Amino acid sequence: MIQYSLKCAAGHEFDSWFQSAAAFDKLAAAGMVSCALCGGTDVEKAIMAPRVRPGRKAVSAVGEPERRAADHSAADGSTAAPVPAAPAPAASALTSPGMLSRPSGEVEKALSELRKKVEENSDYVGDSFVKEARAMHLGEAPERAIHGEAKLEDARELIEEGVPVMPLPFRPGRKSN
Repeated sequence: MIQYSLKCAAGHEFDSWFQSAAAFDKLAAAGMVSCALCGGTDVEKAIMAPRVRPGRKAVSAVGEPERRAADHSAADGSTAAPVPAAPAPAASALTSPGMLSRPSGEVEKALSELRKKVEENSDYVGDSFVKEARAMHLGEAPERAIHGEAKLEDARELIEEGVPVMPLPFRPGRKSN
């Protein structure tokens, strides 16, 4: 498994895991890698810092007691001040999501809130959105708040028929790969 920092054409940055570098290339070429915020499929790898794990000694030094002054005796018999142990990382730093997993700007936060409200207050009908919206408009189905997917031509037809629809500025939160 490999984790990549990604960036879409709209400038949104996010991260995702892939089975391998070749798997990312194959999925990206097929248009199956989409932005987590806007749904755009023009996604490329972003610059990222390498993840380097410290050696065993560096990890085990976290939380060890301070060394004694006698352990630091110089050749001339003088002693040095005690060396404090490295502070343990804060628990919240270990459990909080990565910076790329959270919305960073005001627009991204607003879109995230909008998406949350839409998903909480409406039914996802998937590809049958056009059929469901038309049936509700004609009185053949009970009215309720729905969201789903529609082709551009089908959405235009709904609008021309007077069906109140509105495009959402994000893609449904379903897996596409």
